[in-house]
Amino acid sequence: MEYRINANELFHTVEAWDALIPGRGRIRLIACGGTALTLLGYKDSTKDVDLLVPDAGEYLRLVRFLGSAGYDRRSGFGWQRPGEAILFDIYPGKKVYTTELLTTPLRRGGNRKIRSWKKIYLGVLDPTDLIISKMFRGTLVDIEDSLVLIRRERPDLRKMEKRYRETAKYETNETRVLRNYEILMKHLKG
Repeated sequence: MEYRINANELFHTVEAWDALIPGRGRIRLIACGGTALTLLGYKDSTKDVDLLVPDAGEYLRLVRFLGSAGYDRRSGFGWQRPGEAILFDIYPGKKVYTTELLTTPLRRGGNRKIRSWKKIYLGVLDPTDLIISKMFRGTLVDIEDSLVLIRRERPDLRKMEKRYRETAKYETNETRVLRNYEILMKHLKG
């Protein structure tokens, strides 16, 4: 059975990071993917933890800390402690895996605060950008998660479509991601 992490377990981990991370100043973590849906209470758990760190200095500080705390880099973005099941995908800037967002999630309205500690702020990506980043991948789970977000968060669908199409212009396979959007809309209407 594959291990999954729930919101309380993630809070516990981030709280431990907060207590141990050296230096001053905040590190702003913005949850995306299934992690965001878990923190919003729309999913019970997630198989990995997806976090954006939009500020370059904060990103460097966090990955230095992870390295010193025994985490190993498992992939381009993935960090994991030996013997532990959970992989932390830490994305720098405004790029969720391969999807480049139009604007930083640190802009006003770009994220919603979930919890804050002494040194770490934890938010979730705004619903529209969250849907965009999921639908650019476009798996069945991404469609299901996007439908949940649309029904629960109720983003303005016209604004969402405009932002989706604008973001798609910068994607290497624009046709595929636009087709994914059409599939999502068919599921929404069906």
